[in-house]
Amino acid sequence: MTSSAQESALATIDSIQPLLSAWTRTIFDFGETAWREYQSAAWYVDRLKREGFSVEEGSAGMPTAFCAHWTNGDGPVIGMYGEYDAVPGNCQDAATVKQPRSGLGFEAGGHTDPHSGLGIGSLGGLLATKAAMLEHGIKGTLRFTGEPAEKVRGSKPIHAAKGYYDGLAGMISFHPFYMLPLCNTARWDTHCGAAYSMIYRFVCDEPENWVRASDGAPIPQAHSAVRAPGANDALMMMYMASKALRDSMLTHQGGWSISEAILTAGQATADNLPAGLAEIQYMIRVPTIAMAEQVTAVLDRNAEAAARMSGCRYERHWVSKSRPGLANHAMAEITYQALSTVGAPRWDEAARAIAREVQVNAGGEATENPFIDELERLITPREAEAILRRDLPPSQVNSTSDDYTDMSWHAPTSRFYVARPALRAVKGHSYPSWAMNALGGIPATIDPMVTCAAKTVALTALRLLEDKAARDAAMDEFVKRTGGGVGGSNWIAPLCDYEPPINFRWPEYVTTPRGRDWWIPAASTA
Repeated sequence: MTSSAQESALATIDSIQPLLSAWTRTIFDFGETAWREYQSAAWYVDRLKREGFSVEEGSAGMPTAFCAHWTNGDGPVIGMYGEYDAVPGNCQDAATVKQPRSGLGFEAGGHTDPHSGLGIGSLGGLLATKAAMLEHGIKGTLRFTGEPAEKVRGSKPIHAAKGYYDGLAGMISFHPFYMLPLCNTARWDTHCGAAYSMIYRFVCDEPENWVRASDGAPIPQAHSAVRAPGANDALMMMYMASKALRDSMLTHQGGWSISEAILTAGQATADNLPAGLAEIQYMIRVPTIAMAEQVTAVLDRNAEAAARMSGCRYERHWVSKSRPGLANHAMAEITYQALSTVGAPRWDEAARAIAREVQVNAGGEATENPFIDELERLITPREAEAILRRDLPPSQVNSTSDDYTDMSWHAPTSRFYVARPALRAVKGHSYPSWAMNALGGIPATIDPMVTCAAKTVALTALRLLEDKAARDAAMDEFVKRTGGGVGGSNWIAPLCDYEPPINFRWPEYVTTPRGRDWWIPAASTA
């Protein structure tokens, strides 16, 4: 049964739904990627200030992060957050056909999950909670953090190490999802695992030492004397060696992955000089920190060997060290009760008509109900957990990856999922990624998810603010699981021992005489 304050919050979200829709499209169209979400972060900061929040910009040394507060007197502090980073190479317009956003090529950034709806769903819940607190005289403080670079597990380990999640009575974590069983539910026992990400930088800054002085030309700088393979060769050897050893890094059970991305280094001319700089980024997703350390040791050896074979030196720079997640059943129950009250999202006929167009334009067949049935159904946390555990060994505590896990070691944390639009496949047809990306930007198809998430966030926050017994139960469980709370005997301390990795050549938008463009120019403007 909902309280009067919760009813007020639901009414507030209904009243601002057109705004939430417009805001979601705004962030979708920005399409900014990790560590370069300048417009998106500025938009949130401006909006929060307009809503009466005090905002610390550039929190924890991250230019596109922030931390906002609003208080209505002494009381519990409730945490929420927004993400807004997109993914390079996924530029898609909010349209029923495959096309990039205006003026850009497909190589530009675009929202896939979509974090555009994630952030605005959480923001809607935040604003509705604030309105209900004012109307009903509820004491407490709301903290809303802006979290850049989730796709590289960027900000949360850093915010955690700097204390931004300390002192919270509860943290509410939301993510769009469509894959069963984590669709319209909350995580129970099996939370996301650890993740390490690093950049190996190969530098060939002494190529003259590759050959002995007597073996070359009398001028050490002569092209004939400089035969060092160089940084590109080091990167290629690192790339292939690590792929070849991937099966030997960890056992074949447990659901782990290693992915890599080559970062641009320069050397755009074709002179016969060795490449001076090359960089490769690795992302390691594993259940435990020990497994992440094991993979890192192998990658370090590979980097050292590649550097020595190619006349280079190497550097390792951390992008992320993220802890595995900590369960909290009390928080999961509070949040799932809120989600049950709201109900699963529903898509009307207008949304279905749009989805049918996408089905056809993506090479499939239009169906009467173009969406997966499960998108409009709830599944209890315990039922979802049972299905999830079917494919996991009993010894595995964590699975998959997301850096909300760092929050869970500082406050009782719930992690819930609301269905995003996903198409029904027929006759074995697989839809291309642009189709799902488009559905995440078209208002008629993404708004039901945003509205459902906003209401669930608000009801969860108000339950924590109004119900001391529920709040205490969540904190008691947190203290028990950590062996005494923050610093307890079972507590995992922050792993972040590095500065924000903001100074690398992360993909980004640029301003040129041709106007705003992606760092890889669009064909129409090149």
